[in-house]
Amino acid sequence: MSLLKRIDEDLVKALKNREQDKVTLFRGLKSDIKYKKIEKNEELAEEEILAVLSAAAKRRRDSIEQFKAGNRQDLVDKETFELNIITGYLPEQLSEDKLRDLIGEAIKKTGADSPAKMGLVMKEVMPATKGKADGKLVNRLVNEMLSKATD
Repeated sequence: MSLLKRIDEDLVKALKNREQDKVTLFRGLKSDIKYKKIEKNEELAEEEILAVLSAAAKRRRDSIEQFKAGNRQDLVDKETFELNIITGYLPEQLSEDKLRDLIGEAIKKTGADSPAKMGLVMKEVMPATKGKADGKLVNRLVNEMLSKATD
């Protein structure tokens, strides 16, 4: 079943169950998808819908960090609730060990030997992890592994 169809069905369930928080979230996601569709001026492929959902998840993660810093636990809880629902639509996230393996292969392939060549490794790793790993985590691991390579 397509992602859009799943979101539509979940929206109907949320409406029937009077779950206003979920209704608001699903309508927002549908709106994000529709804006992307209008911007592209054609139907979206599943990967493009996944990219929209990944961006929504990333916004939630960033908001959670900001709200934690601002000591707003009520908003942290709301964003966490939304993030958990959104991640249910995303492919399973890669473990840190699998990411390290991918990064190690990319380092060997590109011949990167210092943090200055981080861009080469990121260019190699990001397409393989698209939607399956947080970019900040990948960035941190690449930097860490390249720093160890120079030691």
